[in-house]
Amino acid sequence: MNLSEVNSAEFRQFVQDHLSGDPALLLFKYQGKVNFELKAAVQQISARQKAAKKLPEWISNPAIIFPASISLEQSSSEITAKHKAKNRSGSLMIDLTGGFGVDSHYLSHCFEKAIYCERQPELFQISKHNLEQLEPSKGSKPLEGVISKFEFYEGDGLEFLKNTKLHFDLIYADPARRGTGNQKLYRLQDCEPDVVSVWSVLKQKAHQILLKVSPMLDLTQAWSELPDIQKITVVSVKNEVKEILLFWEKGKDGAERKIEVVDLESNFPAFEFVPKAEENAISKFGEAEKYLVEPLTGILKAGAFSLFGERFGLRKLEKNSHLYTGDSIPDEIPGRVFQIIQEISPKKQEMKSLFPSGKVNIICRNYVTGAEDLKKKLGLKDGGEDFLIGTKTGSGYKVFWCRRVN
Repeated sequence: MNLSEVNSAEFRQFVQDHLSGDPALLLFKYQGKVNFELKAAVQQISARQKAAKKLPEWISNPAIIFPASISLEQSSSEITAKHKAKNRSGSLMIDLTGGFGVDSHYLSHCFEKAIYCERQPELFQISKHNLEQLEPSKGSKPLEGVISKFEFYEGDGLEFLKNTKLHFDLIYADPARRGTGNQKLYRLQDCEPDVVSVWSVLKQKAHQILLKVSPMLDLTQAWSELPDIQKITVVSVKNEVKEILLFWEKGKDGAERKIEVVDLESNFPAFEFVPKAEENAISKFGEAEKYLVEPLTGILKAGAFSLFGERFGLRKLEKNSHLYTGDSIPDEIPGRVFQIIQEISPKKQEMKSLFPSGKVNIICRNYVTGAEDLKKKLGLKDGGEDFLIGTKTGSGYKVFWCRRVN
């Protein structure tokens, strides 16, 4: 990518003028009619369209340059990056795996100086440009006498770390989770960089270490590979797990391990516990009462299957159903609450009388079929305020007609 061309006034204006345009049509319409690389401009338009919800602050800045789609897909969203920056502060931080720089940018707000590392040359140049543009003290040109918050290192962040005499208040890394053939990797030691093999180096050079890892990583696997980790945070957005964060702090080795579940862009309270609490919790089982509760996906990811019911005084429908029930529900509960209208027989003819519009939302948890299959079988479509929840209780498979409470 030719950065000088991308930064030209004509190029930027074309991008801003066609942000809502169809990329394919723009390529056809303006081929041979502009004085810059049309394909690059259309790529910028397409990237901004894809990033509209993920990075609203970034797309609102016309000076920002977007990289190839894979780097954009793998970057954090603004909301998750801002969450990482909460309650952090210090003099110096380093991002060993800078990537598109979203986490670097928001984490740097909490520190006097930041070092960004990236070994892909083009991505390095793009992110360097963006981070300089996004600094609060910077406009289109550096202000005279202002020292940049960022220092930039093009190359392997671990090599920089091994060779520097600096000590960091925070070391941050987001290891790449795709191997040869683009297959996804879930073990920490299979990712790049392999933070497990250099863990002792990281600990020597940092007061705190924060790692962003795959949302598919098993939490017990994380502690198996990095026993020193003191806290694991499962981060979800609108009840979809997006990230798992591993945290270590110097001087707190031997502290009791903690798991935190947070759901961003919702009013659900955080759910915190220690693994031993789940080990010692005992589930109480029972048939469906007035309400059904489905815990946040982050809580299920964290494995608090028995503790959730015990903490909120709820009974579990069946060992593997992970749905809970009770005649009353606490106001502050991190999960979706449904009031049962009645148990129904999942027959197509009955559906027509109950739901004349043919619209009802279907959820299946430990049921004999999946939601899509049940929807097809009953001739229903998603929509409306009603829910059918298919699950298994102690007495067998059942379907409940429900309405959402919270």
